[in-house]
This record gives sequence, structure tokens and C-alpha cells, in this order.
Amino acid sequence: MVIPSKDPSTAVPAAQTVAELLTSQIIDQLDLGAQLPSEAELATRFEVSRVTVREALKLLAGQGLVSLSRGRRATITQPDGAMFGAFLRSLIHSDPRAVFDLSQVRRSLEVQAVTLACRNASRSGLDGMEAALAAMRETARAMPEDRADDERGRAFDRADVKFHQAIALAGGNRVLVFLFEVMESALLEGFERSRRGHVRSREMLLAACDDHGVVLDHVRTRDERAAADAVLALIARSEANLRAAVGVT
Repeated sequence: MVIPSKDPSTAVPAAQTVAELLTSQIIDQLDLGAQLPSEAELATRFEVSRVTVREALKLLAGQGLVSLSRGRRATITQPDGAMFGAFLRSLIHSDPRAVFDLSQVRRSLEVQAVTLACRNASRSGLDGMEAALAAMRETARAMPEDRADDERGRAFDRADVKFHQAIALAGGNRVLVFLFEVMESALLEGFERSRRGHVRSREMLLAACDDHGVVLDHVRTRDERAAADAVLALIARSEANLRAAVGVT
């Protein structure tokens, strides 16, 4: 396959073109763990230099599609979403209001995740949710009564995110699990901004644990509508705290 020549003023770099062609092949034909042909074979196939192929492979590695190691052929890997997660985090850093865009997306994803959890959660899936909630309660109880503690607040937020990831895991949809993993750093950034809007006491954190416990109870009883309403109520309270933090009404 020859990389077509174009007007230099508009042409896509050859390495980018090779990377796009390889991406299509990876998605359509190859499985995780499969190896791509050697650089020499790829250079012959696309009629480009090995330097161009090497640059194309670096682009794919940057996207998380392949792993590269010296002396070995490129291997197909599972994308970890790090680049998209970093994009979300940087977007929130540059524009605090972007966290509300993320919250809107969360509404749909959380409802879908908790609905599937109600239908599919196994004993181990429920155990995962219970463990995350227990970590939230333990951290909340460790919060001083007379003041907020940022370190414990961050620990609470991490356990909170793990609770929602556990819901997705219990539902059994791998795409949802991946999306919740991708959103983790951005959600933590949003929670960090939320803390600026109010002082989170031990009592407030324990109340939040109770609210999460309601979600878990509805998943246990397979009540899809009640579970969805409960998780939407959690997001609504988070949004209210965010609005107070950024001064949006």
C-alpha cells in the first residue's frame, strides 16, 4: 500500500497517515496481545522509510494502542484512557465550569450503571460496593469533629469514586467500567473544587455515607427506579456544592 503524495501545503505527515491505517487494522483485525509486523515489513507495505514507521508506532503508543520495547515488535494493548482522563482534568483546571459538563455526562452514565447493577450484581459485586462504602465510613469517622481535614477529605473522595466504580463493575458492562476509570482523576478534581464551597465536617461526611448506603440498599433489593433516583440525588447534591464553590447560581 502506497501512501499517496499530496500538496505539501495540505499533506498529512506520512507517519500520521501510517498511524491511521494501522489504527484501522488494529481495531478491525487484531486482538489484544497480537504483534504487528516488523518495522521493515511495515515500511515495505506502506512504501515509506523505517524512520516513518517508527514515528507512526510512537504515535500509536502515545494513544495507548500498542506497547513498544527495544528489540521486539509492537504489541497491541488495552487503551487505559490516560490521555482522555488527562484532557478532562486539564479542562476543569482551565475552566472550572467544565465540571458541570462532566456532571451532566455522569447523570446518564450513573443511571445506566446502577440500573445494570440492580439487574446483574453478584455477591462479589455487592461486596465491592460494601467495601468502598466501608472505606468512606472509616475515613468520615476519622475526620476531626471541630474542623475539616484536607488529607482525610481527599481520602474520602477517593473512596467515594471507588464506590461508583464498584457500581459499574457490579453491572458488568466493560465500556462503563472503562469510562468510570477514565473519569476518576477528573471526578477527584471536581470533588476538590467542591470542598472549597463548604466545610465538610464529620457529621456531613457520615450523612453522605448514609446517602450512598441508600443506593446500595436499592441495588441489593434490585429496585432499579429507586436506585437511579438515589444516585441522581447524590449528583444533585454534589452539583449544589460545586455551584457554591464557583459562585454559580
